[in-house]
Amino acid sequence: MMITAGIDIGSITTKAAVIADGKILGTRVIFTGYNTETAGGKVYEELLRDLCLEKTAVRRVISTGYGRNSVKFVNKAMTEIICHGTGAHYLNPLIRSIIDIGGQDSKAIVLDEKGKVKNFAMNDKCAAGTGRFLEVMARALEVDLDGFGALSLKAVEPSRISSLCTVFAESEVISLISKGERRENIIAGIHESIAARVSAMANRVGIVPPVVMTGGVAKNVGVVKALEKKLGIAVEVSKYAQVNGAIGAAVLAMGLK
Repeated sequence: MMITAGIDIGSITTKAAVIADGKILGTRVIFTGYNTETAGGKVYEELLRDLCLEKTAVRRVISTGYGRNSVKFVNKAMTEIICHGTGAHYLNPLIRSIIDIGGQDSKAIVLDEKGKVKNFAMNDKCAAGTGRFLEVMARALEVDLDGFGALSLKAVEPSRISSLCTVFAESEVISLISKGERRENIIAGIHESIAARVSAMANRVGIVPPVVMTGGVAKNVGVVKALEKKLGIAVEVSKYAQVNGAIGAAVLAMGLK
């Protein structure tokens, strides 16, 4: 039996996946915290413990994500673009495009029929349209981030959030609150603002269906619905959306010499 692992160290969460003979044995997600090297080691050890596996049982490990170069025990570090493409293709070979919204960046990736990356675009210069942006907005609205998606679906008329900057958008939200605007309308407006930014990036790379959304923000049904509306395309969300990059890394580890 060949067992491989992938570790995806993001700015907010760190993920791990273990694959045996092409089948997912298990995954785990923890908060990254201050030290990316510690987070990478911790999530890997916790997942192995969950699976009752010794480190010696794992043939190869690949790291990816923002903190990929901080983990010393892996066999190789690879970019998240390649790992997300491989993970999405592994989970559904029909997928041709990926929208990944993480903690501090967002990506649009186009794949060929073999799962190889044909084109991609990445926004890593600004927090707008990312998980961090949603965290800031949730604090301003005093709403639990987990409830954002469901609340937004109750909106009657989404508020207009015109600023693409997190700081200015937060000021807009505070202003809307002071005017008595309903929370659900503001949240729906925030989701539409994210969808506008991400869909513009996706259209630049020429995304084609079927489209899958990955990353932690994929758990927010409001963002998914807003993206579908902007793109005019159905957007799939796998149950492995948040750990897609780690799964891709583990799949790629199978092919390492």
